[in-house]
Amino acid sequence: MPGEAPERTFSDDELVWTDEEQAQLDTFRKQYPTADAAVMKGLWLAQRKFGWLPPEVMQLVAGSLGIPYAKVYGVATFYTQYFKEDKGAFVLDVCTCFSCQVCGGYDMLHYLEEKLGVPKGVTTEDGLFTIQEAECLGACGSAPMLQVTNGAYVHNLTKEKIDQLVDALREGKDLPFESVTLPQDEAELGGNRRTDAEAVTAYQTPPVSDSVH
Repeated sequence: MPGEAPERTFSDDELVWTDEEQAQLDTFRKQYPTADAAVMKGLWLAQRKFGWLPPEVMQLVAGSLGIPYAKVYGVATFYTQYFKEDKGAFVLDVCTCFSCQVCGGYDMLHYLEEKLGVPKGVTTEDGLFTIQEAECLGACGSAPMLQVTNGAYVHNLTKEKIDQLVDALREGKDLPFESVTLPQDEAELGGNRRTDAEAVTAYQTPPVSDSVH
């Protein structure tokens, strides 16, 4: 909560911006009529730098933007994409909202938990993976799906795709950009996909969950 002073993770010597980061923060401030509006970008910058957002990092953002800590705290704690706890190198958000749920979202979540040996909300001992259950990520047409650390989506999720994903991340390999197209795009627009797509997946009928929670 604002005003509390829990044990710190980062020292004062660590809580500084590089010249490049400070310039980026100044650019964010200039993009908006008030400094308050730059708080989300400021938090993203801080999370990329520190990995997560303990209170002292939120205070750094607040001081850098010249806004109250309570405002920064309110934004950071409202959005789940901002990490308030230290996470693994890869955060795997498995969508279990309604569309993904009926298409096997919980089946995929439980398989991932079994494969990595940890329940949702926990990080593996090697510090590589944190499993999380997510609300709708806006890819209902390719359910079930998951997101990797607020970034790449893995569509039409299967146990085999989870195996491939975990192996690739362990080996330090980047995920290819996969273009998922709708039936009308394939039929009427010749695919309508980005030219930089490294993999292409056409629309397919989603599976049905083994069990619905």
